[in-house]
Amino acid sequence: MSDTTASLRHKLKSAGDLQSVVRTMKSLAASSIVQYEQSVSALGDYARTVELGLSVCFRGIGHADALTGDATGAEAGVSGAVVFGSDQGLVGQFNDLVADHAVKTLAGLTEPSRDRSGRQLRVWAVGERVQARLVDAGLPVVECFKVPNSVAGITPLVGEILVAIEADEGLRSALPILHLVYNRPHSAAVYTPVAQRLLPLDESWRLSLAERPWPTNNQPEVIGDDSGVDTGTLRALIREHLFVSLFRASAESLASENASRLAAMQRADKNIEDLLETLNGTFHRLRQSGIDEELFDVIAGFEALAGSRRSKQRR
Repeated sequence: MSDTTASLRHKLKSAGDLQSVVRTMKSLAASSIVQYEQSVSALGDYARTVELGLSVCFRGIGHADALTGDATGAEAGVSGAVVFGSDQGLVGQFNDLVADHAVKTLAGLTEPSRDRSGRQLRVWAVGERVQARLVDAGLPVVECFKVPNSVAGITPLVGEILVAIEADEGLRSALPILHLVYNRPHSAAVYTPVAQRLLPLDESWRLSLAERPWPTNNQPEVIGDDSGVDTGTLRALIREHLFVSLFRASAESLASENASRLAAMQRADKNIEDLLETLNGTFHRLRQSGIDEELFDVIAGFEALAGSRRSKQRR
């Protein structure tokens, strides 16, 4: 059925309304990216403070493995992973990529509930959509958390994750391995999936912190037991390090999600622009064709009327 001017007007209006929605979503995504990037930047000073505290503790520790864990080759204990995804659509392959990366990070499963070293496996998902993909891949998701919709919602989310991890008996009773898997903003490809091992603490990282110079001439001291270390202080600082890492991962994941949505909205806006250009062209051609037909009808009527008058005059 061929288009009419009325149907084309309806299509143009619908496309214009859709373009308004798309451009609004573009603006929201762009502003969200800025606030999440700013939150990561603001977190830097706090992270630096935590690292300075850890550096003081690590200098006096001769048995750091007992506190921070060195689980390489250990067959007992638990491996865990926190995977950050999304709850909303219009993000392209955002959840697929991070789920695939999580599967690769935890690859070599001997059975659904254990990793390649025989450790029991726990997976916490942030976002219902990524949870579904992890379950389809055969990973044991023990709990799913909602994705925050603002910076203010990140801190409660991190608190819930820490409570869930600390409540897990396996992670409390043995030297744990804990990974973070999330999408990180990347200028060349919008975002890229990354995996970070939180526990046990990296040996080279611990040594670099222990060798980091104090920024002032007043050297701090940690009041501890006979071994010269306050395990309570160290554990508190490690918990704050986990908080910082989880907060940064969540904020970067949300920035990546909005960057993916922004890219999708930019493509949609371009497609709508092309559609509007095509519809406008078709509408103007059809309208001009209608005007031409009306003019031809007027001219034909005028010529017929003039011919009739000339015939009467001849008579």
